[in-house]
Amino acid sequence: MGSPRGFEYTERQDGAVVITHLGRQAAVLRGARAAQFLRDAEDDPQRAMARWTGNYKHGNEREARQHPRNR
Repeated sequence: MGSPRGFEYTERQDGAVVITHLGRQAAVLRGARAAQFLRDAEDDPQRAMARWTGNYKHGNEREARQHPRNR
């Protein structure tokens, strides 16, 4: 599984954090959630943004492809 790409974030003057994915707004975090995100983003910002927006692989894609409903 590769590292997520295409995410960017900007901090607003009011303390909010806006996360975009491929140029489209994916999330707006405010208050304590914004502060927690900024701490999480110190290590690997792309992965943190993917986690916080819910746009990441869960590791079960291969199994889902095998499910009878998806055949």
